[in-house]
Amino acid sequence: MGAGIGTRLHTRLFGVKAGEDAAGNVYYREKRPPRGRRERRWALYAGEAEGSAIPPEWQGWLTHTRAESPAEAPLRAWPWQKPHLPNRTGTGAAWRPRGALPGAPPRAKGDYEAWTPD
Repeated sequence: MGAGIGTRLHTRLFGVKAGEDAAGNVYYREKRPPRGRRERRWALYAGEAEGSAIPPEWQGWLTHTRAESPAEAPLRAWPWQKPHLPNRTGTGAAWRPRGALPGAPPRAKGDYEAWTPD
């Protein structure tokens, strides 16, 4: 999908590139924020505009939880951390338990007895 022409024009006129993540999303900040107000920050998505595509370190910067962008001050990656993945619900890559799809093998029977009213 990508950004519309209005967003791209606004970004070109009023934005300064702050960085880019591994997925190709590009992050911007205002060139000259007005006095007395925090600067505006935004992202141009590499693909479909999906909020879960933003990694946590950049989300923290966008919401002013962090002052410096990950491009300026990268966060430490811990060995137990997994790489960021966007939410896959509703896509073909979504996790589905065995037997949840039509045509899937039925679940094993015999582990419980269903109640039937008299």
